[in-house]
Amino acid sequence: MTDHISITRHDKGVVLVRMNRLDKKNALTGDMYDAMRGVIENAGAQGTRAVVFAGGPGVFTSGNDIGDFIARSSGGGASPAFQFIKALATVEVPMIAAIDGLAIGVGTTMVLHMDLAYASPRALFRMPFVDLGLVPEAASSLLLPQLAGLKKATEYLMLAEGFGAAEAVGMGMINAQVPEAELEAKALEAATKLASKPPQALAHTRRLLRGGAAALRERMDEEGRLFGQQLMSDEAKQAFMAFMTRK
Repeated sequence: MTDHISITRHDKGVVLVRMNRLDKKNALTGDMYDAMRGVIENAGAQGTRAVVFAGGPGVFTSGNDIGDFIARSSGGGASPAFQFIKALATVEVPMIAAIDGLAIGVGTTMVLHMDLAYASPRALFRMPFVDLGLVPEAASSLLLPQLAGLKKATEYLMLAEGFGAAEAVGMGMINAQVPEAELEAKALEAATKLASKPPQALAHTRRLLRGGAAALRERMDEEGRLFGQQLMSDEAKQAFMAFMTRK
């Protein structure tokens, strides 16, 4: 467990997972990924009926902690980041996101897997994978064109253009733009409503809406293979070095 992820249990089996590393703009470490994955993988055994993901004021997450990610990825095997991403495709309870401010990299791609999502007017979504010499992850190369269309997905994934809450509402990536002061309450209210419904009917409906997970897992595996290749490439090493030097 890590102090950078807080887990709060609310009534009716609602769990609030908060990324809490604000001094680093909620950059995600392996321990943080493991803590979040544990919540969704153990939801059934722990009586969890819905999970809300939130960050702090002005920042959902700035994405991977680059230094931690490189160190863990070079050790071989599946990194905590990819284990968390794969868990998103198989979780069986509703997930809701409350996004305030920065949502970079996985901060955007994880939202594609949420059942409901709400963002503040200052939310900024961006996926700079290509800029870092990498490829998309979390099946975003499959899910984003389905939502936004091929041309806009190309803009977001290849040009790495950012976009705000209004644009995210327009493409159906989030449900609504909500003022900062009301954002978390809105997400918890939605989670409580879902958690209060007949669980079996809700679970069946959720599976029907989302379709089979096989295509998601297949795309995640393909992305992961290419991601691993690119991570070892000269262009990725140069991009990471430039990023760390700027930092």
